[in-house]
Amino acid sequence: MPRIVCVAGARPNYMKIKPVMDALEARGAEVLLVHTGQHYDPAMNDVFFADLGIRPPDRRLGVGSGSHAEQTGRVMTAFEPLLEEVSPDIVVVVGDINSTLACALVTAKAGPLLAHVEAGLRSRDWSMPEEINRVATDRVADYLLAPSPDAVDNLRAEGYREDQVHLVGNVMIDTLLANLERARASDVLGRLGLSKGEFGLVTLHRPANVDDPAVLAGLLKALGEIAGRCPLVLPVHPRAAGKLADIGVPGGIRLVPPAGYLDFIALQDAARVVLTDSGGVQEETTALGVPCVTLRDNTERPVTVEEGTNVLAGRDPERVVATVNRVLDAPPAPRRPALWDGRAGDRIAGVLLEGGGAATRPRPTDLPAPAGPPPSTGRPGPAGHEPPVESPVESPVDRTRPTDRTFPI
Repeated sequence: MPRIVCVAGARPNYMKIKPVMDALEARGAEVLLVHTGQHYDPAMNDVFFADLGIRPPDRRLGVGSGSHAEQTGRVMTAFEPLLEEVSPDIVVVVGDINSTLACALVTAKAGPLLAHVEAGLRSRDWSMPEEINRVATDRVADYLLAPSPDAVDNLRAEGYREDQVHLVGNVMIDTLLANLERARASDVLGRLGLSKGEFGLVTLHRPANVDDPAVLAGLLKALGEIAGRCPLVLPVHPRAAGKLADIGVPGGIRLVPPAGYLDFIALQDAARVVLTDSGGVQEETTALGVPCVTLRDNTERPVTVEEGTNVLAGRDPERVVATVNRVLDAPPAPRRPALWDGRAGDRIAGVLLEGGGAATRPRPTDLPAPAGPPPSTGRPGPAGHEPPVESPVESPVDRTRPTDRTFPI
């Protein structure tokens, strides 16, 4: 059986890697868990390992925080010698954080097969660092493990081979369904003095929402107005805590410490409405059938809008208030997308263990692109033909970005 390295680096990864590890080990694979240390705060790290029953990592890279370049570089320099030492057959990365991209690049150059869980998700927002991480990771991956049909459509439109793309379902929902009854048994509502269906839950952590004081102040103003109708509870993400303190939180919004996985699922399950900028929360609320209002202009998880309980509100305060009031007046009907059934980890294990090794499997760029006219060299062609005219350089504002367009499938 193959040796497989599974990589986790931050809170969103833990719920995604656990079902994959469990399914691989159940089939006899040798699995090594590598924790990059991108998240290291106990409230964002240790409690999740305990709640989910994830065994201690086999290796810790301890990279810590820093700029995108610093963090990505530190993960790469720490992961490269580890990969050489353990010599795995496959490396599994999940999600879209800096650790995901860093380990994907090292793996692609080192030679093992690379599998990307949650491949194909696209927000089409090039200002999001996560979007760049997703696109670049997909480009070098051998196995593109997509959670939903829209992700498969994105990958096909971008030209990936059919043998690379696998619709496997949503591993986040595997973890949620496996732990839902334990979460419902939590005493978090009693500890916080809350009653089911009588409060709204808020999460804020994305840089676009919390790093700009004007944007954050506008969102807090909207939340304050909403809290007049439905009291709000906001577990404070470490990156937002200081900024919230600087601006001040309106009445009706209760700040509480970060919640562990089981407590947070219990809070979502009991909420009348959830307001969030988190992709994972959009998925979890859809699985739970709880109305969700996303405080972003776009989402890389459109299936939660099309087939779930999620509504995009943007960040304009008036629009946020109007959207929440509409959802409170007429909550969307619960709907759960296909393959969000608790078996995504099993399907992933089947793909990886039956797909062949690096010596026999086509690699990401092995097959040529469809035949077409030869690329221009810019030199004069045969008599009577002029060299092509170069297009003017466009600014980033005007230019179509790499994932903006879709192409015929």
